Amino acid sequence: MPHLRPLENNEINDDYILERFTHYANTRGFTPNSIRTMARRPDIVKAFMALNQAVLYEGTAPEGIKMMVSLASSLASGCLYCQSHMTNLSSIYQVSDEQIAALANFEDSRVFSDAEKAALNLGFKAGRVPNEATQADFDRLAEHFDEGQIVELVAAVALFGYLNRWNDTMATELEPFPKEVTEAKLPGWEVGKHAG
Repeated sequence: MPHLRPLENNEINDDYILERFTHYANTRGFTPNSIRTMARRPDIVKAFMALNQAVLYEGTAPEGIKMMVSLASSLASGCLYCQSHMTNLSSIYQVSDEQIAALANFEDSRVFSDAEKAALNLGFKAGRVPNEATQADFDRLAEHFDEGQIVELVAAVALFGYLNRWNDTMATELEPFPKEVTEAKLPGWEVGKHAG
């Protein structure tokens, strides 16, 4: 059970926030409860939505890789809500079911390119506390990504550092759609405290 109830659209008096909520509903099939809860403070949710847009959907690093890095970071941190959302978004951005299922053993899997493995390595290591990323990890990234793309990948990890803390602390209730997707695609995954 969530510690704070997500707001309904009729409780929000900001056209920009409602417009973005409609965008999320159209692209994902639902509006995340995390931002519905954040909407109690419009400046916070607007800043978050802008950062989310810049990190995940802008730049030149492939979106599918950024989705997988975000999922790896959430797997490393243990946030079940974010694991579910990023399984869903990875699928939307053409990450194969085989890749999603193999994430935990990415280094030994043939379904990932060397570039994807370098990015996932960063996602898992930087998603842990304490952070395990080293210069060797960045040297490995530099073989496949330019400096701007490396910034995008680190930004994805950092964005999910915020979201992992937010959703685990709030015990955000997981929406039905990403729950169904994740149960089908991520072996052994369970909803945990994010059940309604």
